Amino acid sequence: MKIAVLLSAGQHPVSGAPVLPRVEAQAIRIAAGLGDVGGEVVGLHAGPDTRAVTEALGQGLPRIEHIPVAAGDDPVPALAARLAALAPDLILAGRRSQGGDESGLVPYALARALSMPLISNVVAAAAEPDGTLRLDQSLGRGALRRVLIRGSAVVTCHPDAPAPLAFAYGRARRGSVAALAAAPVAGRATVDTAVEERPYRRRPKIVKGAPAGGSAAERLKAATGESGAASSSQLLIQPDPEDAARAILAYLRQIGVLAASAEPKT
Repeated sequence: MKIAVLLSAGQHPVSGAPVLPRVEAQAIRIAAGLGDVGGEVVGLHAGPDTRAVTEALGQGLPRIEHIPVAAGDDPVPALAARLAALAPDLILAGRRSQGGDESGLVPYALARALSMPLISNVVAAAAEPDGTLRLDQSLGRGALRRVLIRGSAVVTCHPDAPAPLAFAYGRARRGSVAALAAAPVAGRATVDTAVEERPYRRRPKIVKGAPAGGSAAERLKAATGESGAASSSQLLIQPDPEDAARAILAYLRQIGVLAASAEPKT
């Protein structure tokens, strides 16, 4: 099984220094577990340099391929071209960015450019003897869904996946970083980042269904919410204090707050 792990240059939340996102280090552990049963694992990074991603060598990646891309440029065309040449069986990536130039939309854009299915929020993966790949997908609140796939796929890793492997200096020394030439790609499939700005418009409220029977006036009252107690209400303008008190007491008795008083006998 050939596995490619997408690497991005995130930023440390406190110092702002370039750092490998934790969720991508967790994806490396998943790839390492699949590679132990027979397979090739390679990291792929498109960016100006590899300062942040070289840490991945010490966490289980034997090799990283670096595609030089200018800062601010879209890395999807270069990544899609290289992945099409590698033809991996599985592409692992993080599910969100961590403050750098990367984007959580890159796995989706690559899946679309390569015409591959995408399975999100995966916490575990295992290869079956018949060649099927078993994935455990997180549904939130501890719920999991078992997904069986056959063929190539793009998978994003969930933070609930097993913790990253401990950094090993020996693994980092044995690993290698290969710089690739960024060849121009014909017919690039880029992500449309155009944003349309429109004035705010309040959404219409959902009107409850009107009763099927009854007159048109009753259906109108039911649709506008003017049925029931509201239809029997009365409007008092500058009433006498005693009249206002009687109206308040009558309303409280009507809604059941006060018990109905017995009428005096005459």
